[in-house]
Amino acid sequence: MLRAGIVGLPNVGKSTLFNALTRTRKAEAANYPFCTIEPNVGVVSVPDDRLEVLRPIAKTQVVIPAAVEFVDIAGLVAGASKGEGLGNQFLANIREVDAIVQVVRCFEDPDIVHNMGSVDPVRDIEVINTELILADLAAVDRRKERAVKRARGGDKEAAAEIALADKLLPHLDANRPANTLALSDDERAVLRGFQLLSAKPILYAANVHENDLATADEHPLVREVARFAREHHAAACTPICARLESELVDLDATEAAEFLAGFGVSDSGVSRLIRDTYDLLGLITYFTAGEKEVRAWTITRGMKAPQAAGVIHTDFEKGFIKAEVVAYDELARLGSVAAAREAGRYRLEGKEYVFKDGDVALFRFNV
Repeated sequence: MLRAGIVGLPNVGKSTLFNALTRTRKAEAANYPFCTIEPNVGVVSVPDDRLEVLRPIAKTQVVIPAAVEFVDIAGLVAGASKGEGLGNQFLANIREVDAIVQVVRCFEDPDIVHNMGSVDPVRDIEVINTELILADLAAVDRRKERAVKRARGGDKEAAAEIALADKLLPHLDANRPANTLALSDDERAVLRGFQLLSAKPILYAANVHENDLATADEHPLVREVARFAREHHAAACTPICARLESELVDLDATEAAEFLAGFGVSDSGVSRLIRDTYDLLGLITYFTAGEKEVRAWTITRGMKAPQAAGVIHTDFEKGFIKAEVVAYDELARLGSVAAAREAGRYRLEGKEYVFKDGDVALFRFNV
């Protein structure tokens, strides 16, 4: 399962967000730096309204959503790339995840200290990104040094690594993350082997006060974060209120809806954040729907039919014959499997078919 790491400065709401995401009290949320030392890991269901639409069509009471894994990584501080705070350990934790959700504080609260003395989300973003870039500069230097030794023996892969390093070093030295460097497909393949922190896809979670959530998109600090993320990182920004969502942990669905309505919203932003993170990881969902269950299966965007089938069981991939597929929108519009078949909306797809988000599938295989 692909993993997204929640990062940020101390006291910006990371652990509160993790608790909200996982609906647990697993991460200690405290008003002092480094209250998270070992990373907390939680598997989070991906909200998807399509499952409830498919339930009556499949005539089942069992619904199983897709899931994504979040890791709550302790707060970084300026100097982390040189070991400040618990920098080395935290940077190693970030290296192990597939994408980054950076939480930035967009609320004022005199009872919650900011380790830099004031609320300035763009400054906070630059502090975190600078530490990631500095760590990457050191890593690329070491990689190039090793590659130069190998290249003397005629190693072609080493030559490709040196060429990439020569493009990366001035880019990183200008304080620009690796994921904004224009590269060819071949260069991107080489880059994956470098395992750079700033090469990971990133999403910014703008954590606002509960009273600002209803109009969060118009909040001046949120707009500032969104602009900076778009212009400097080609990244998205999702407004959330982690503290508000954490208050929903012990409420049932009706109570939660009433509680949120009191703030003029139907969601704390966390459901949207989960979906945005799922997309950030390059993931899509297809469904199987029968009397036993309706289930959302997670696959990587661009995956072909046999590999998609293999997510259910390796035998499905080994013995793949055909996939019987209907688009979710068509099935939902027609209201039943029989109607979709009668309308000719089901189709047989072979090994080269690339699955699309929302496909409802039945696999034919032989082992």
